[in-house]
Amino acid sequence: MAGEESDTVEITLKTIGPARPTRLRVPGTIKIKDLRRLVAAEFRLPEERLKLVLKGKTLQERKEKNDNDGDALIRLQNGDSLIVAVVPKPPARYLQEADDDDDEDLKFRIPQSTNWLKKRIFLFLHEKLRLPDILLMAIFSISLKAWFGILIWFSLAPVAQKWGIGPIYILGTGFFIILLNLGKRQQGDASAYSIFNEDFRELPGTLNADRLDRDIRAGQF
Repeated sequence: MAGEESDTVEITLKTIGPARPTRLRVPGTIKIKDLRRLVAAEFRLPEERLKLVLKGKTLQERKEKNDNDGDALIRLQNGDSLIVAVVPKPPARYLQEADDDDDEDLKFRIPQSTNWLKKRIFLFLHEKLRLPDILLMAIFSISLKAWFGILIWFSLAPVAQKWGIGPIYILGTGFFIILLNLGKRQQGDASAYSIFNEDFRELPGTLNADRLDRDIRAGQF
């Protein structure tokens, strides 16, 4: 009994976190596999994900080809400090597959119902020129009519420059785009500008001088 007591040493186990160090008595010469098992039982941690660090070096179960047992031994001394850490679990397989699916979703694809001309243009830009998906998305989000208008605009731009009306041509284009993007009000909808509404009716919550005057007189400021 005394001989077994003399062959054991007392080491300090330190975990990552606020927990206090723990003392554990183990054999002076022990296999790393057995030491990991003892530490896992002491802290009730998963043995397969346990990581032990001694004097700045990670203890690993090195296996030799000529060694049938293959378990590395370690010699411990009284007062040795052993850092104990648990390796996080790897991401679940379905999460990795979900990430792959998200990457696939980010790739631009044209609908199957697209006409043959668009498909040919898409294959040329994607396969031959290898344009990025974000640029392809921007290109194919514009209708053919819009592209036709852009081509006409660039064709007429040199003519406007030649006649010295380049600035007017650009300003006119800006006003034309604004007019094209003006929405149409439905019957009964009120405009944000009271001057366009019947009896100059204002939208609820509109802040103006009359509203400020009423609030001041009512003592709400």
